[in-house]
Amino acid sequence: MHMCCGPCACICLKVLIEEGWHITGFWHNPNIQPLAEYLRRREAAEQTAAYFGIDMVYDDAAWDLTAWLRAVQGRDTPPARCTYCVSSRMEAAFAMARKLGCTHVFSSLLYSRYQPHEAIRAAGERLAAEAGAPAFLYRDFRPYWQDGIDLSKKMDIYRQPYCGCVYSEAERYAKKLTRLVRAQAAQQGAVQG
Repeated sequence: MHMCCGPCACICLKVLIEEGWHITGFWHNPNIQPLAEYLRRREAAEQTAAYFGIDMVYDDAAWDLTAWLRAVQGRDTPPARCTYCVSSRMEAAFAMARKLGCTHVFSSLLYSRYQPHEAIRAAGERLAAEAGAPAFLYRDFRPYWQDGIDLSKKMDIYRQPYCGCVYSEAERYAKKLTRLVRAQAAQQGAVQG
């Protein structure tokens, strides 16, 4: 299982383990910026893996701010940025699954209401069609949205406020900045008037 974060992974792990799947978690998320946020989410993934008793593989060497920003250059707005982001992580998950001899690949990205499901599904199906590739386990976990929130809160793991990349962070907080700019302009207008 490619794990994008602990909160998204927890309900997926719970359901899949209850169904009898033996899961190895894979942490590959070079999109998560800044590094402090990456480390916080990695720790939450570790806590989640420990909670469910699964093995984890960490690809920390893939985290490279400059390389990631260069890779998304020219496609830095949704949907192009998001499609690249999920596709590249699915490619890494399939490569690791082959290396480990796994039979299937799944991603906790499929839990989130905010992720491009069709892009994730298309990448998974494309990669699974390659000779010798593991199968892609597509499951829409969005119906478990509230269950996942409740479980992650019960587990007391870090719940992030944005998707992960610097662009999504800026988009998340842009409304607040716009309100501040408007308030400043109104204050300056009142002072001048």
